[in-house]
Amino acid sequence: MENILRLAIVLGGCALAALAVGRAADLLARYVDAHHPETPLWGLLRRCRTPLYVVLLAALIRWTYPLTGWPALRSRSEGVDHVLLLCLIGGGAWLAVRVVSAVVESSYARYAGRSRDPARVRRVRTQVTLLMRGVSVAVGVLAAALALVTFPTFRTLGTSLLASAGVIGIVAGVAAQSTLGNVFAGFQIAFGDMVRIGDTVVVDGEWGRVEEVTLTFLTVRTWDERRVTLPVSYFTSRPFENWSRGGAEMTGTVFVHCDHSTPVGLMRAHLREFLDSCSTWDSRSWDLSVTETSPTGITVRAIVTAKDSDDLWTTRCAVREELVGWLAREHPSALPRVITAQATEPHRPPSRDAEALRGGGS
Repeated sequence: MENILRLAIVLGGCALAALAVGRAADLLARYVDAHHPETPLWGLLRRCRTPLYVVLLAALIRWTYPLTGWPALRSRSEGVDHVLLLCLIGGGAWLAVRVVSAVVESSYARYAGRSRDPARVRRVRTQVTLLMRGVSVAVGVLAAALALVTFPTFRTLGTSLLASAGVIGIVAGVAAQSTLGNVFAGFQIAFGDMVRIGDTVVVDGEWGRVEEVTLTFLTVRTWDERRVTLPVSYFTSRPFENWSRGGAEMTGTVFVHCDHSTPVGLMRAHLREFLDSCSTWDSRSWDLSVTETSPTGITVRAIVTAKDSDDLWTTRCAVREELVGWLAREHPSALPRVITAQATEPHRPPSRDAEALRGGGS
């Protein structure tokens, strides 16, 4: 009974000590964050309190549990030490990822706050996202390797595994050729500035915004809120449209089919007047001209510009609606017509020869 009570005291003391240290670190981070609002680092570091508590608790228990003197624990000390060591390795990896993530996100937030170039901000955001995923994978692999080394069986097999590492590497490389290709393509996209988070792209006839970029796949959110997931190698091996590269400004067209009697000059003047009141038009350029004619009518093309793809779509729809409505109100005869009645000869007055013949016959 005394040993159990001593164990409970040791475990409770370790938990309270770890909780006190973690709470003190959290209060310190909160205090510094309140006095230095220009950087979000300290606020982000507060997310490390849970892995810090795990590391502190595992370290304190591993150091103090022999003080209990409980024979059951003493006989199994090797297994207990091993479990606590695994907890330390896992908690340390978790803590390292959280700290690196806080530092990287803080640096990105400060850069995004100072930069006035949205394209560069999206580029850095993409690189930061892929960098953090790479760091997380590297830390996870290293922690798993350290955890495996703690098992005596793996230490005994270390020599044979090292000897066969070349063969295993070749086999794994051939088997994971596609995966490795996507990983390298992910780094190529991140640091080659091919596509960034927030870019407007067109892939397989679908246009949307790049929502997520990982080391192996890329997610595009379409205009109707569907998600199209593609391997990153798609963007390094096939051509695609990136409407945001080199600037988000875009030029669009609106086609209106009209009758031959359409007053094109008045239509052009009305388009100019409407664009002056259109909030999504960026005032860079506009035009209206007849681009095609046919036996049944003409095709009028309006050209408008906007600061990005969303505003361009809105502007095109507004121009199309306004031109059709204006023609229907002011010039309904200019709307396209399909003639289904049979053509009739126009009435002509009789010629002089015909009158002379009728006069001679009488």
